[in-house]
Amino acid sequence: MKKSILFVAAMVLSTTFAAAQEYVYFGIKGGVNFSTISGDGFSDFNDESARTAYHLGLLAEVPVSDRFSIQPEVLYSAQGFDIIRREDNADIEHQLDFITVPVLAKLYVTNGWSFEAGPQVGFVVNEQIGDGDNDIDFYDEDRKELDMSLGLGTSFKFNNFFLYGRYNAGLTNIYDNTAADAKNSVIQAGIGLLF
Repeated sequence: MKKSILFVAAMVLSTTFAAAQEYVYFGIKGGVNFSTISGDGFSDFNDESARTAYHLGLLAEVPVSDRFSIQPEVLYSAQGFDIIRREDNADIEHQLDFITVPVLAKLYVTNGWSFEAGPQVGFVVNEQIGDGDNDIDFYDEDRKELDMSLGLGTSFKFNNFFLYGRYNAGLTNIYDNTAADAKNSVIQAGIGLLF
């Protein structure tokens, strides 16, 4: 799995260099995640709510024209969700962390302000389930290692800094079990710096 992640990251970065015309901007970014699941696969629980966590990583912005750029990224994204178990009202946090590789098309509508959209692939790198005191039994074979999603967002660039907001809508079920219909749903906001 780690070799697959490194291979995808290397391909994204090499594509960035090959596609560059005059300038390629590199940068770092980080911010907050509000993640949950969409679907109806958790009937044994009373409620699902967002897990508040973080994301951080590297990016490159490759200008194609004055108003259009391609932006590949490699991020560590702490995702998951909170649920309340029906039998005892225990608050359970499901931590599901990914290395994500989005490739976004960016359209600048004014100087500095852009809209972005594109696919994202995610690789699970960490998973924990617990209620604060005890771990909950969970079978790894029920969870998929790969997640596909679509990112839609906006950003505003000033000097070398930028602020952004993005929604990542899961396209694939995160479980192999067909009884559990669950897709990632993540809102991200943060700040970045371009070099």
